[in-house]
Amino acid sequence: MIGVRLGRPHILRSVTPRAATASLPLLVALVLAGGQARAVETPPTKREGQAPVPSLAQAGADPFAAPADVAPAPTGTPAAPAPGASPATPATPTPATPAPATPGAPAASDDRPGKPALGPAPSPAASTEPRVLISEVVIEGLADHPERERLELAAYAVMAVTPGNAITRSELETDLQAIYATGWFSDVRIQPQDGPLGVRLVVSVVPNPVLTKVSLDPVDAKLPDTVLQDTFAGDYGKTLNLVTLQGRMQELQKWYADQGFSLARVTGPSRVGPDGDVQLLVRQGTVKGVEVQFLNKEGSATNDKGQPIKGKTKEWVITREISIKTGEVFNRRNLEDDLKRLYGTGLFSDVKVTLRPEPEDPGSVVIVLGVVEQSTGSLSGGLGYSQSQGVFGQIQVQDSNLFGRAWDLSTSFTYGQFGGLADISFSDPWIKGDRFRTAFRFKAFISRDAPQVFQSQNNGNIFTVSDFYQAPGTQVAYNIFSPINPLGDVFPSVTAARIAAETTGQNLSWFQFDGNSVLIQRVGANVQFVRPLNGGNPFKRAPWTVLLGLTGQVATPMDFSGTSRRFGLATPNEATALFTAPTNSIICLAYNCAARNQLLGLRLAATMSTLNDPRNPTKGNFLSLGTEQFFSVGPDSPTFNRLRGSFTHYIPVRWLKFYKGCRPKAGETEDCKQALAFQVSAGTVIGDLPPYEAFCLGGGNSVRGYFDCDLGVGRSFGEATIEYRFPLFSIVSGELFVDGGTTFGSQTKVPGNLGGLLNKPGSGFSIGTGLIVTTPVGPLRLEVASQDFTGEWRFNLGVGWKF
Repeated sequence: MIGVRLGRPHILRSVTPRAATASLPLLVALVLAGGQARAVETPPTKREGQAPVPSLAQAGADPFAAPADVAPAPTGTPAAPAPGASPATPATPTPATPAPATPGAPAASDDRPGKPALGPAPSPAASTEPRVLISEVVIEGLADHPERERLELAAYAVMAVTPGNAITRSELETDLQAIYATGWFSDVRIQPQDGPLGVRLVVSVVPNPVLTKVSLDPVDAKLPDTVLQDTFAGDYGKTLNLVTLQGRMQELQKWYADQGFSLARVTGPSRVGPDGDVQLLVRQGTVKGVEVQFLNKEGSATNDKGQPIKGKTKEWVITREISIKTGEVFNRRNLEDDLKRLYGTGLFSDVKVTLRPEPEDPGSVVIVLGVVEQSTGSLSGGLGYSQSQGVFGQIQVQDSNLFGRAWDLSTSFTYGQFGGLADISFSDPWIKGDRFRTAFRFKAFISRDAPQVFQSQNNGNIFTVSDFYQAPGTQVAYNIFSPINPLGDVFPSVTAARIAAETTGQNLSWFQFDGNSVLIQRVGANVQFVRPLNGGNPFKRAPWTVLLGLTGQVATPMDFSGTSRRFGLATPNEATALFTAPTNSIICLAYNCAARNQLLGLRLAATMSTLNDPRNPTKGNFLSLGTEQFFSVGPDSPTFNRLRGSFTHYIPVRWLKFYKGCRPKAGETEDCKQALAFQVSAGTVIGDLPPYEAFCLGGGNSVRGYFDCDLGVGRSFGEATIEYRFPLFSIVSGELFVDGGTTFGSQTKVPGNLGGLLNKPGSGFSIGTGLIVTTPVGPLRLEVASQDFTGEWRFNLGVGWKF
């Protein structure tokens, strides 16, 4: 059946057979002047409501375009130029290359689809173009087509030519392009014929095949098959429409962009089979290599003499942080993560990225990293205060990029009111060649400090005793320097006093009071290996990290002068002279009452973090578990195991809205880091426990209403904290908290019962509030908290959040 478009009756009546016959030679002449009417080189003016001419070639400067001597596939959407390429003026879209002709279609010739059939004629004024009167418009080529009516209506709907109208060659060209622009046809031809009423136009069309399959070239494209099938699900079994196909290709392009494949381009179709098999070409954008370019502070790659800038850092230190390897598909998200890791090394003040297209390999780019190194050597010093050191001064020398290998070497010296510390440390954040990203740390040290287990803020302290002898069955010991004793005399040493008492037949205990603070000197070193459980992928964000370490040290109790001391005496602060002391108040300061202990321990720890921000989290969990086994290497070397763990949980809330970021206006992004935080910690020691290795409760990082170690000294402990954090100003936050802790009654199980001698309660809680100020060196914390519900309040100044 042939589709016929008839004119209005009154118009048809004005078209006589003679007039139509006279017009036929003129129309034929017009058509033949430019060849068979089918397409033009220049696109027609778009009409309102009319789809654009379907063309799928890429225009403009594109690293994925074919070489200059190869004709690009048609498209209607200009591709974005690759980074570093100069954008070019988009080319005029041309009709898509047709599919192979279906049975019954006109034979292919030199004027096949994709080549202009109506050549550009001289451009006379529109008013001087000759007009030909049309009596009938007929569409052929849709016989037995399953969507014949739909396609006929689509063709008729876009044609301006109607029977009874006198048309020009330009109008005929416009209609031809309009029919082709519907996207339903792979070939369109217009032929004039002599009809019974005059000139009739026969529009011969070749419809596109029914869509049955869509495939990608290459077949290993990143786009999942499920996404491809879901995109075209509504088009299968229907006539292929090139306009709709272009829209679907844009959807695929958007999927690539959403997944971070910003250089990927979907073009084509590269092939349309007669059976409806459509193949699309995907240029995903591969990485041909990674280059490092050192820049100066002004961003230039050369110095004043035109010579390339030489950097200190080894290139492999930089490139190993780049997860995208040669031959892989470029992904913008992965590159952003890589840049974060580069900045995280602390070696660079700026990193500039350029993607350089490779002309000889379209679709490939080279990632050029322009890095600006920052100074990694430093000399620093400062003053501070701590309960263990008192007022102290510190000086540190550090190089965080030793030999350009990202090695960190530092040495520091601290001297304080009650002791000091000297150490040298070395760390390699990523052992070269290790695919697990294992880090290595080493530290050697010598330190002296006054452990808080031997101190109390209000209930006295444990002071050094030079010598002590306890006679069997006695509960009181006498000071050898005081005549207030059963012998009524003073003695030069404990041994002399013991001999004198035995001579008189008396069973007496003696001590030589020294009266200095107890210090513990530690000399040793430790080695640690830290590895994230990433399965061998160094770029994977692994929540779990494990640590294996070995520690060896010699611990020596001593007095303030540095003389070794084995014993200590619990004494009230107000005591100025001691004549006698209960024998149970005189304790051994080290394991086995030795002058020094050798500690050799193997440590295994693991952490798990799902925090959304490592510095100021508002959501996620943090779990830390650890065990440290100490082995005996001699009679004065204890064997024990220390277990410890903690769990932290954050819940985002929006309770208080003091900060303007918590009250965003329309179109503004909310900035309200507010959270309810919970932390639970616990630990215990199994085996031979040296007194100075006991757990301490109380202080700025424990129960904050108590001074350091003033709540309890135990073999076991448990602590819990509930804290509400909320922003007040841009750099100031507030907090409300409740802390609680207990030794589970284990104070008496610590050798010497240090907590009991100093009247430490062993359990308690505190409530308080504080301000946190964000500074360039980190958050500073000022808090005030009460001891239980008493009137005792304590102020605390610390660095960083408690947890």
